[in-house]
Amino acid sequence: MTIGLYHYVLLSGLLFALGFFGVLLRRNTLVIYMCLELMLIASTLALVAFSRFNGTMDGNVFVFFILTVAAAEVAVGLAIIVALFRQRQTVQVQDLNHLKN
Repeated sequence: MTIGLYHYVLLSGLLFALGFFGVLLRRNTLVIYMCLELMLIASTLALVAFSRFNGTMDGNVFVFFILTVAAAEVAVGLAIIVALFRQRQTVQVQDLNHLKN
């Protein structure tokens, strides 16, 4: 059995859907953040697969930029979550309703 583009796109779609539903259904900010990262990795996998099977370097260049943005996102996102935890002593989304009223 050879692994083709279809398999990579299917895996990428499954990972993206898993991350999407995790963002929608979870209430912990850290888990939501991890689900967002899973969605980002799914898109990266699709770009690498398309680049590999088309024989071009375009997808690889996009992946390089995505990894760069992801590194910055991790630093900023975790800093925000840590700041929220220090201020509110919780990371649950339903308890972070300061701007609601």
